[in-house]
Amino acid sequence: MAVKEFKFNGINQAGQSVQGTVFAKSRRKAQEKINELSEKHQFRPQSLQERRIYMYKVRHPNGQIVKGEQKAFSADELERALKKMGLEVLRVEKKLLAFQGKPPKSDMIMFVRLAANLLHDKLPFDEVLNLLVNDVSSKSLRQVIRDLNADLKGGMDAQQAFLKHQHQIGKFTAYMLGIASKSGNMAQIYESTARFLERRDEFNRAIRQSMITPAITILVLIGAFVWFMWYIIPETARLFVDMNVTLPPLTMGTLAVADWLDVNWWWVTILIIALVLAGGFFAQTTRGKFIIHRYMIRMPLIGDLLHKLNIEIYCRVFAILYSGAGENIGVIKIASEACNNTYMEHRIKTVTVPMMVAQGADLVRAMEASGVFTHMTLARFRSGSETGNVRKSAEQMADYYERETELKLKTVIEGIQTAVAVFITIAICLLTVISSEIALIQPSATDMMNLGGR
Repeated sequence: MAVKEFKFNGINQAGQSVQGTVFAKSRRKAQEKINELSEKHQFRPQSLQERRIYMYKVRHPNGQIVKGEQKAFSADELERALKKMGLEVLRVEKKLLAFQGKPPKSDMIMFVRLAANLLHDKLPFDEVLNLLVNDVSSKSLRQVIRDLNADLKGGMDAQQAFLKHQHQIGKFTAYMLGIASKSGNMAQIYESTARFLERRDEFNRAIRQSMITPAITILVLIGAFVWFMWYIIPETARLFVDMNVTLPPLTMGTLAVADWLDVNWWWVTILIIALVLAGGFFAQTTRGKFIIHRYMIRMPLIGDLLHKLNIEIYCRVFAILYSGAGENIGVIKIASEACNNTYMEHRIKTVTVPMMVAQGADLVRAMEASGVFTHMTLARFRSGSETGNVRKSAEQMADYYERETELKLKTVIEGIQTAVAVFITIAICLLTVISSEIALIQPSATDMMNLGGR
């Protein structure tokens, strides 16, 4: 669920007006945050307004009429802003269907890539946003860019402005672009982010393309398998049952399953649909994501690749934020949140961070205790810790896993295709064995005559 922005007003004990903004997924969550703030700072909340999308129609001084959309906390607020710009306001109304989905990945990648190229050309960031807002085709991404531009001009912290939109542009992208705005080398961070997004998109596209033919083949095979096992084999087997011929074990089992499905097929259909819906719902919950991410990195073939992609992101963000002196607990937390794996994030926050804070453990020993880092990663961080160059070690690990995942992609795709081929072979072999059993049944002449006399 996307994070929404809410503005609250209140009065403190001295009778002075208090106002501010909070970010929450719902109005109820926002109210809970405001109640906590009111208890902490001793003020009485009075009103709460959600920032929504409003449609407006204005007339320019030259007579031209323009329509548009803009986010605001109220229609009056937007109307006052438009009048200050010298425009005659004809209409301002709340947009009824203001659902803002995720921008297409292709548009998101193009935005980051173009921004990186423009920043390399030394253009100011606000000018970059103004140029790109009209170049993207996605309405949701255009709205995100407009919001970013408005928030940054309003003095909002860059990282907070980007994290507002992490549900639209992705957590990793939001962290990286937010960090870039506060760093001394925006162009380099945008370039690294664009390169990673392009590589991840290429990885996903290659997986999808390589799985199209096997997926269609499996669906057709499943349909043929069900039809063969539920109709063809049982119909043939029932001929021999009428002759009182003893059937082979696999054929008898197939006939029993077919008879059971004839009676209970609708229960089976409802159960399958319910399981699919329940599985989809569970995968969207916090607990579901945690379990999926925990076992995802342990899957054969693709698990190791996904695990190293997560570590690459962790090391990339860690290297950008890490400071050789001072407290870096916040850096570790941010890097864990950006790594796109809730299980790794949980282990780092509940094992690594407490060991460093409460027990005074060094970084490498605390990372090792989490159990989510590879031996090579730990060895490289240990070497960096001994030489006093942890940042460089993190950069090297990120670059190394970037190259390794690119090289292993083809191997993983071939492995997936091989696994699919094995599945198809097993299904075909099973059908062949059952068909062979029926072919070997030899009823006697008496059995045939009994069948004909019925």
